[in-house]
Amino acid sequence: MNPAGWAIMIVSIGSVCALSAFCFYRLLMLPPRELLEHEKAPLDIDTRDTDESR
Repeated sequence: MNPAGWAIMIVSIGSVCALSAFCFYRLLMLPPRELLEHEKAPLDIDTRDTDESR
C-alpha cells in the first residue's frame, strides 16, 4: 500500500475512533436523573394474561 493509502486509512480510522470517544464521553458525563418515579410499572394496564380460557 502506498503512503496516500496509509494516510487515508489512518485519518478515517482515527476520525471514527475520535467521534466514538467523544460520544461516549458526552453520554457518560450526563448528570444523573431521579428515576424513582419511573421505576414502577403502571398497574392500570390490563394484559388479560390472568383471565381464564374460554
